[in-house]
Amino acid sequence: MTQALTETYATALLDAIESLEIALPAPGDRLEQDEEWVVVHTKGTWKKVRLHDYADVFQVQGLYEKWVYDIFGCRSPHKVARHLMSALRKASVKPEALTVLDLGAGNGYVADVLSQHGVERFVGADIYPEAATAADRDRPGLYEDFVVGDITRLEPEQQSTLESHDFNCLTCVAALGFGDIPPEVFIEAYNHVADGGWVAFTIKTDFTSEKDKSGFSRLIRRMVRKGLMSVEVREPFTHRKSTDGEDLVYEAFIGRKQGSVPSEWLPEREE
Repeated sequence: MTQALTETYATALLDAIESLEIALPAPGDRLEQDEEWVVVHTKGTWKKVRLHDYADVFQVQGLYEKWVYDIFGCRSPHKVARHLMSALRKASVKPEALTVLDLGAGNGYVADVLSQHGVERFVGADIYPEAATAADRDRPGLYEDFVVGDITRLEPEQQSTLESHDFNCLTCVAALGFGDIPPEVFIEAYNHVADGGWVAFTIKTDFTSEKDKSGFSRLIRRMVRKGLMSVEVREPFTHRKSTDGEDLVYEAFIGRKQGSVPSEWLPEREE
């Protein structure tokens, strides 16, 4: 894609963000993080959209960026990018050497940020076809391939697509927990990365505490304890503001894959 065409699409996205009309809940309405919503003016009418209903969110160009980044001040993609670039420099690895599997890719914001640091090859994976459509609309040409579906249950052609890439980096930013990406999906993606490859993800501190019921806290501790993943960076930070204006605290992880997670670790999944 030419620079002129890239700038054309970027301008279209920025125009959409600027012109979009949205209304947040009244101050004082206490909402759980996976219950947050706005009302957005689109196609001549006002529509209520829940943030975690990603299929609806990504159908409205600019909504995710305006809501999560402009209004809530999300920092996660830039935080992860800075930590990953710092770790790469220490290891004398150039960003252009990475082939990234971007899990929970959405419309490509995280990959876009990493591309600005010199990373060139990305493959997206997301359960929502609307995410793939939005990525092609907002950031065309960013992904070499984009796999839509549950990566633990892909069709043979989709599985072949993933296996055709030699991944040495996995990113998963602001997508773990809340049932959006369960531990077994994260493990499947992790196992697609070559040993010695990089792992960059964020996760809410609720899911790394001893009270966690999602399975992530136990999984991360076990992977480190068994020597399957080394941790280069682990830092708590403010992911963004909530609808109520409170800080949502996450942890940023940069790790290196030392070995694949055994299949016997995976829980049984209902058909």
